[in-house]
Amino acid sequence: MPRVLLITGGAGGIGAAMAHRFAATGGRVLVADIDEETGRAVASAVGGLFVRTDVSNEDDNRRAVEAAISEFGGLDLVHLNAGTGGAGGAGDDFDLSRYRRTLAVNLDGTMFGLRAALPALAAHGGGAVVVTASLAGLGPATFDPVYSATKHAIVGLVRSLAPAWSDAGITINAICPGFVDTQMITGLQPLITAGGLAVATPDEVAAAVESLASSGVTGEAWTIQAGTPPTRFPFPAIDLPKAR
Repeated sequence: MPRVLLITGGAGGIGAAMAHRFAATGGRVLVADIDEETGRAVASAVGGLFVRTDVSNEDDNRRAVEAAISEFGGLDLVHLNAGTGGAGGAGDDFDLSRYRRTLAVNLDGTMFGLRAALPALAAHGGGAVVVTASLAGLGPATFDPVYSATKHAIVGLVRSLAPAWSDAGITINAICPGFVDTQMITGLQPLITAGGLAVATPDEVAAAVESLASSGVTGEAWTIQAGTPPTRFPFPAIDLPKAR
């Protein structure tokens, strides 16, 4: 069982639930978030450490990893959970500043987090990385196409990097939750209610992360829906044509 967790976006929602769940089993937690007040409160509640981290800044990611190693002596599990949305699509709903911020947090933040965490995990003898993607990374999300694009990219990045790091004893998986009771779905509540769709709790997602981190499986995307266990997404095999 992993003993030291670093979680980005740890100040609320899935991140805070993961921090509490992990600490309840005796684990040590580093909460990384841009929200200093709430992040410090979560870290204090779980007896952990808070490091202000803008995941779109590579140095901030590196400092968070270094702080976990300095404070707790190593790193076993990294949950790259920070995310944002609201950039719209390619029409009148497009928002340039939100577009750049969504790419910076969701995609740059994942890459920078991986670049900081993977060598540290390898030096510690291995470990696990779980990245929060979304069902919007496995299919279309017409309510926020730019958000969907970044989540598709995250899933592809995770699946493509996993084989290269398996020899170092590191597993990398993406979780793809549906609707979860967090601030990110506030504006979608009428749509969700009208569709009669189930909404998962943050703790359900945290439980899935904890399970996947200890599973030994790597390079997969897992759907997480309310009331159901994590399910591996069945990506089709691609047969490349042979030269003639």
